[in-house]
Amino acid sequence: MIRRRDTLIGAGAMLAAATPALGQSVKPPPVKPQHARFAAEIAAAQDRLDAFLLAFNARDLAAYEATFNFPHVRFASNTVTIINPGYHKPGMFESGSLADWHRSAWDRRDVIHAGADKVHIDTRFIRYRKDGSVLGGFDSIYIVTRLDGRWGIQGRSSFAP
Repeated sequence: MIRRRDTLIGAGAMLAAATPALGQSVKPPPVKPQHARFAAEIAAAQDRLDAFLLAFNARDLAAYEATFNFPHVRFASNTVTIINPGYHKPGMFESGSLADWHRSAWDRRDVIHAGADKVHIDTRFIRYRKDGSVLGGFDSIYIVTRLDGRWGIQGRSSFAP
C-alpha cells in the first residue's frame, strides 16, 4: 500500500527534477507554432542569451562583449546608453547595483517576435547574492540581431538598475 507521505515525497521529487535548481537558468521554452519557420533563428538568439549570462556571471568582459552586436542600446534607470566595444570595465562588478551581486539566472525567456535577422525576447532574470538569497528579479526585453551573419544582442530594455 502506498502511503500519503510517500506520494507527497515522490511528487516533490518529480517537481524538483522538472524545475531548475535554485539560481540556475530556465531553458528556453519550445518554439511557438507561429514562430516555427524561424526556429533556427530563435535557437541562435537564445544561444546568445545563454552566452551573455554565462560570460556576465564569469565576469569575463571580452566574452561578455562578444555576445553583443554594436552599437548596443540599453534602456534602464531612466537612461538610454549607447554601448560600444570597450565600454564595460572590471570595476562594474564591485559597485552600484552589482556590489552585493554574485550571479544571475534567467527566469523567463519567451519569444515575442521572430524574423530572419531579428528576434525579440521577453525575459526575466534574477540576481543572487553569494549566499543564494535573491537581490531582485527584473523584467526585460532583449533584441537579438543577425549582422553580417553573426547573431548578437543589440538592444535591451530593462527594469534593472
